[in-house]
Amino acid sequence: MPAKPPDPIDVHVGGRIRFWRTERKISRITLGEAIGLTHQQIQKYEKGTNRVGASRLQQICSVLEIPVSFLFEDAPGSPPGDGGMTQDIIDFMKSEEGVRLAAAFSRITSRKTRRGIARLADRIAGHAGRIGQRVARTGAR
Repeated sequence: MPAKPPDPIDVHVGGRIRFWRTERKISRITLGEAIGLTHQQIQKYEKGTNRVGASRLQQICSVLEIPVSFLFEDAPGSPPGDGGMTQDIIDFMKSEEGVRLAAAFSRITSRKTRRGIARLADRIAGHAGRIGQRVARTGAR
């Protein structure tokens, strides 16, 4: 009999654990040791192949210093949150590049620098959009 596929919510929660663990620069080994598990068990939680019990969720969130609710944001079947994040932003934040960018950006302590980087990214994105529009109008490649 084939193995039952993981529940989408377990996969989502596991992915959020991974996101916050990497955001906090905590290894699977360190997280596991902090709550009395092996790094392999943490990996199974992150993949959603093993469900995380309520008390274990609380322990993980305590180590990660986040509310448990962070793990369920935008979970499959849940109503849209007030976060206003579109699916493309959510997908980006789940990507390796998104995690790396968010982690690097969060280490910048100067508010002025952070605003400057945000403005630069807006300009780059706007410029890329104009190039795409120009290519579409002219038929150029």
